[in-house]
Amino acid sequence: GGRVTADMEEAFASDDVEGFRLKTRLTIRALWYSVYVSLHPFDGFWDLKYEKRGNMAASNVLLILLVLSNAFGRQFTGFVLNPNDPTKLNILMEVAVVMVPFILWVVVNWSLTTLLEGKGTFSQIWIATAYALTPLIIVNIPMTIVSHFITLEEAAFYNVITILAGVWALTLVFIGNMTTHEFFVKKTVWSSCLTLAGMLLVAFIGLLFFSLIGEMTNFAASVYREVVFRM
Repeated sequence: GGRVTADMEEAFASDDVEGFRLKTRLTIRALWYSVYVSLHPFDGFWDLKYEKRGNMAASNVLLILLVLSNAFGRQFTGFVLNPNDPTKLNILMEVAVVMVPFILWVVVNWSLTTLLEGKGTFSQIWIATAYALTPLIIVNIPMTIVSHFITLEEAAFYNVITILAGVWALTLVFIGNMTTHEFFVKKTVWSSCLTLAGMLLVAFIGLLFFSLIGEMTNFAASVYREVVFRM
């Protein structure tokens, strides 16, 4: 009986290892596909949705890479082009700079496009948006390295490449949104504008809420101090 149990445990362990290896291979293949999506967006986003060429694991890895590449750029961009103080790196802020706008976009876009008869699910919007940010990852690290070899007079080259990467990423977000929801251009523009407006509204309500919580906390603390002082 003990031998049978040991054999069964070994078999299950082997299955787990094989399953892990398979998932890892699929995730790596899905990561490489992000480059294809960046260069062939219409076919790429279509295949992401209908051929399942991407997955949540790969999209989350892309987001992690974006956070790390942004932090790398903030920390190691040449001093001529770096307005930031490298001694004051806050990794939580670096995560928030990427994840807060990303999550707001996905949540608000999903909420609004559901009302506009969009065909994309929450996970499909998440994956498409993450893949659309690939140009930023591709450009960040090379340009950070290049920044150490250019002078202030050559900064225009650095700025142009950085701006083009941002425009490229925004264009991919637009195409990904259009393909995922099966919208025409006009409806994609409309839904994107509504999403941006919704993001601003949610951000404003969030700031108002946290400000109110802060005021209530300060009031409660002052009342507590007053009571303790009078006792």
